[in-house]
Amino acid sequence: MESCPYFLLFCFLSLALRTGEAVYENEIDLFNFLRSISSGLLVRDEPLVIDRDLPLKENSLKDFADPAERLSLWPNPLDAGIPDYGPIVLTKDGVIKGLTVDKCHVFYGIPYADPPVGAYRWKPPRAVTPWPGVHDATFPRDACMQGCSGPISDECPQKVSEDCLYLNIFCPLDVNFSSPLLKPLPVLVWIHGGDFIAGSASKPLYDGRFISNFTHSVVVSLEYRLGAFGFLVSGKDPKTSASGNYGILDQQAALLWVQRNIALFGGDPSKVTIFGESAGAQSVSLHLMIQSSKPLFKQAVFQSLPFSIPLKTRHDALKLGKDFAKQANCTVSDIVCLLSLSPQAVLAAQIKSSSKVVNPFRFLEIFETWGPYIDGELIKEQAVTAFQKGHWQKEKPVLLGTTSEEGVIFVYGVFTKPVSAVECTVYTTAIFKQHALRILRKYLPMYKNADRRDMLSQIVTDYVFLCPSRKSARAASLAGSSVWMYVFDHVASDHRVWSGLSFCYDHVCHGAELPFLFNTAAVANFTLSPPERLLANRMLCYWGAFAHTGDPGSRVEQTGFCRQQRLPAWPQYTGSSSWLELNFTVRSHAQVGTRDHICDFWDKLGIY
Repeated sequence: MESCPYFLLFCFLSLALRTGEAVYENEIDLFNFLRSISSGLLVRDEPLVIDRDLPLKENSLKDFADPAERLSLWPNPLDAGIPDYGPIVLTKDGVIKGLTVDKCHVFYGIPYADPPVGAYRWKPPRAVTPWPGVHDATFPRDACMQGCSGPISDECPQKVSEDCLYLNIFCPLDVNFSSPLLKPLPVLVWIHGGDFIAGSASKPLYDGRFISNFTHSVVVSLEYRLGAFGFLVSGKDPKTSASGNYGILDQQAALLWVQRNIALFGGDPSKVTIFGESAGAQSVSLHLMIQSSKPLFKQAVFQSLPFSIPLKTRHDALKLGKDFAKQANCTVSDIVCLLSLSPQAVLAAQIKSSSKVVNPFRFLEIFETWGPYIDGELIKEQAVTAFQKGHWQKEKPVLLGTTSEEGVIFVYGVFTKPVSAVECTVYTTAIFKQHALRILRKYLPMYKNADRRDMLSQIVTDYVFLCPSRKSARAASLAGSSVWMYVFDHVASDHRVWSGLSFCYDHVCHGAELPFLFNTAAVANFTLSPPERLLANRMLCYWGAFAHTGDPGSRVEQTGFCRQQRLPAWPQYTGSSSWLELNFTVRSHAQVGTRDHICDFWDKLGIY
């Protein structure tokens, strides 16, 4: 009986597509549909309503099973002004036409929800309205609204818009869109990072063509609302205020779209792996905690998850919302005023309210001024707490890791001048309060330079990323979960990382693994040497094996390069194997964590 909601929705969409009627909005609600397949979803949504008088034909599914007949319902792509090449796919919402490029089919800018504009600015995403004709999926759409300044401004999307709920799909060339594959391919869904205020699925760094071809999988990347557009909280009642967490709901909507449509692209909806870095990794961890996300994916990868950066409470989120409204010349209770703001005015108020809370004494806040908060319904607790208490989907395999110098980009980004030992002591005390003395005694003897920014960087790496990740991985393993852990510990040969920031010179910064994983080093302004190319290919072998089998060390599904290589063993992260992790360098190898003694220290402090 669990498949009944899918059957009803498919019948409903089939009828809508055949008749051309956009009946979606009034008869069915996306997140109430999610409620029907998984308990515990948002209680703030209305009950699922399907028009009982809707005349569903008994043969509607049979009619749509024939690809040729399905395509005959739609105009010729040439009539729509779209070039006569590239793959055509009839999704459950309409026909799309993509591109065939070297080693990959690509579909850019597929809408997975209706535009969140006008009165729908601060509302949960609505199921996409079926479109007539052919949707041109040959170019990326605008990124979600964001403002960029400082050293990362050159990485910002050139075009942004409130109308941004789109996703991209990359498929291997052997996918035949007119007939199903005998063995559907695993699906990798990428959730981009950017502190929940920046980033884009279509960023050149995240080009999914190489991963799709190399791992023989379907790769999906998605956009979601950012900053105040995705996370403003102005009150508790969703009918009269902004209630936040819209960016996470957008991700859910995209994952649901994947479940409904990915088989048409050769993907297996029962073998979906979600993966992300930084804020994307935090999003992945939240979906492992959210009950309504449970049926939407099978396993997860989080890269550089900032476990120790706490989600805001409702009180703190509302406090930020009040300041946002003040900066926008509205009151927090006046939703009409807030909705009347132009996108540029919303962005300006977001930036002004953000600048008030970032200062050298609270520099960890640069991670997440805007972002998800604990609303008690969708998100019920901190991720680090959930993982240590077992309040997550423990049956799902998890792969997680960090870079060896995560904190450099954040500390040097805030402290642009050298930090003395005295200043370092003041800042550490401001952050850690009664624990500061023990932390200083641990770290000060290890750093002799007059400039203590490297020491602060290591504290951020250990406290925010490495040690809470290790503790969560151990808790998961002891609870019976399948966990694999890694550390990326390699500096590119020409000492330039993807961010292009001068203070990341000769450091393995936050995100340093991305150009290796996506094979986009040229985009990141450096060239991989032959040993680094081998490292990049090996990483793809592990990620691909995980997508295919749920075990990155598996050889069952590996082909081509991966089958020809003798890859270093990646043991599961368990106490019986001395808690071995994989060290990604040009000579990758399994090892006991080199900073285990430091993480033991942080674990005993009990402050994350």
